[in-house]
Amino acid sequence: MSDSNRSSSSLWARIVALALLAFTVVSCGGPNLIDRMTTPRWGFCGTLVIIADLVALVDLLGDDLRSTGNKVLWTLAIVFMPVLGVILYFVFAKD
Repeated sequence: MSDSNRSSSSLWARIVALALLAFTVVSCGGPNLIDRMTTPRWGFCGTLVIIADLVALVDLLGDDLRSTGNKVLWTLAIVFMPVLGVILYFVFAKD
């Protein structure tokens, strides 16, 4: 296995581990993106979260260089973990 493949698989292992940890932490409280959008009053912070999530989703789905599987995984992370998913996306997925 070449060094680039090892570093790539190591990065994906870290992303998956962080996503699982984040899912565990975030799912214990707080709504996902869909619940947040259907709530009639979500406040200023909720509005910021929705805007950040929509910006991340538009950026992600408009990227032609990503594989479909990659797009699906990031979309699930952003939708079901709105705050942490968008942070992880902009930290790890943006090159």
